[in-house]
Amino acid sequence: MMRTFLGLGAVLAGLAVLLGAFGAHALSSRIPTDRVETFEIGVRYQMYHALGIFVVAWAMDRWPEVGLHVAGWLFVAGTVVFCGTLYGIAFGGPRWLGAITPVGGLCFIVGWAWLAAAAFRGGTG
Repeated sequence: MMRTFLGLGAVLAGLAVLLGAFGAHALSSRIPTDRVETFEIGVRYQMYHALGIFVVAWAMDRWPEVGLHVAGWLFVAGTVVFCGTLYGIAFGGPRWLGAITPVGGLCFIVGWAWLAAAAFRGGTG
């Protein structure tokens, strides 16, 4: 499972770099500024949580028994829902996507809380 999260973190981080470059070079002249900003928020949060997934992978190696996979999957789900809906909104998707975005944000919050709790349970090593 640790390698799964290491791989997912790497893929999501690489995609964040790719999407960031796409946003800076291709989108800025094609869509309104407010939608470019929405896109950039999605990219930023994707990178933050790709790094969070790396932390989960590292912690799983250190404390394999504390259920860190839950935090990792919450970060993945949050990235898909939060960032995905922001990308959809940036590209002119339906307005109802904005109502789903907070579900992804909640996944992020709960994932960080789970990671913190797992670290405190992880022992003294």
